[in-house]
Amino acid sequence: MSQDFHCPYRQSSLLQQALTPDKVRIAFLLGAGCPVSIDVSNGSASEPLIPDMANLTKHIEATLTGSTSANKGHFEAIVARLRAGGKGSPTIEDILSYVRSMGEVIFDSTIDGLNKVGLSSLDREICKITTDVVDVVLPTETTPYHQLATWIRGIPRANPVEIFTPNYDLLIEQALETNHIPYFDGFVGSRRAFFDLPSMESDTIPTRWARLWKIHGSLNWWRHKVGNNEYEILRGEKAGSDDHQMIYPSHLKYDESRRLPYLAMLDRLRGFLARGQAVLVVSGYSFGDQHLNEVVIDGLRSNPNAMCFGLLHGNRSNYPYALAQAKKQPNLSLFASDGAVVGSLERDWRPDEQLGHPMHGLSVDKEKTTSPGSTPSKCKFLLGDFKVFGQFLAEQLSTSKDDESNS
Repeated sequence: MSQDFHCPYRQSSLLQQALTPDKVRIAFLLGAGCPVSIDVSNGSASEPLIPDMANLTKHIEATLTGSTSANKGHFEAIVARLRAGGKGSPTIEDILSYVRSMGEVIFDSTIDGLNKVGLSSLDREICKITTDVVDVVLPTETTPYHQLATWIRGIPRANPVEIFTPNYDLLIEQALETNHIPYFDGFVGSRRAFFDLPSMESDTIPTRWARLWKIHGSLNWWRHKVGNNEYEILRGEKAGSDDHQMIYPSHLKYDESRRLPYLAMLDRLRGFLARGQAVLVVSGYSFGDQHLNEVVIDGLRSNPNAMCFGLLHGNRSNYPYALAQAKKQPNLSLFASDGAVVGSLERDWRPDEQLGHPMHGLSVDKEKTTSPGSTPSKCKFLLGDFKVFGQFLAEQLSTSKDDESNS
């Protein structure tokens, strides 16, 4: 085979082998594309279980601009200010960050009709609409989240499997609990669990417990006031009207966020990549969060024994930042539908199929033609779809069980 191509069958097998050893530390980074991969029925059509960031932003914008509350004007003023500042299509995270940053400096003044009370009201309504969209239940017990949970339970390991996610939803919690997999997320307690940094840092919990780190917060995290300018972060139901939902922390100053779970969880990712052999598998993440990117890239630079596999949905041209980094960082491999960057070399996938290969039809297929009579030019890599990646993990688990029974 020409050296001008990467082989998707070989790279699939290498990924499977990287996930097999029971002594290698393994983590998953699950982005917003993961729930998008799960289709649910909407009458005669289907739609993603949770929309992507662009469609979530459109939904929130339509809800607020269609309302009669004062928040409609507040929202429009914020969007106008962002666009005037060069943000042509601000996402809801851009908007939330701006609202909160402005709330920190506005004090008792008014700017463009916005004051501290109005900004706080807009923040709460955006979080409420977001919760209404994102707080959903997995439609079946065979979703890729369940397949990942089953995979975690199915292979005893010397080190706990760690899951990092910027998603606010509770989908991975549902899958872990359905499969009776114990996990630690930094909180301790039952009715109103509290964040316990010493337990997180000491990490003496049994290795069979998975670790779940929600680096952008969660729908069920609340900032609860306990005194004059003193707060604690709780997980559970909202307790009082002053409780503030803790999602998306980018607006926070370093000294404020230091007291909260966010930086501790980013530190956990940094520590995971910093030592020994470590494998990080990225799924559903577009490499659009610069704070998170810096932690991943810096970790890979500092530890050549760490390896990151980025499973990209669609063509690799949609991920310019990730491509640029992978070309400089040989332990960052990117696998897209139309090609890959492996060992810092970007190439298309090989053009010929290996119909008898165990990965054919599981992680590799032939690129579909777009016009009658045309010939597909290369293979297509499938694992960028979280739904397919879940099947890949289930197949690996099945194969390992078959190997055990034959030994």
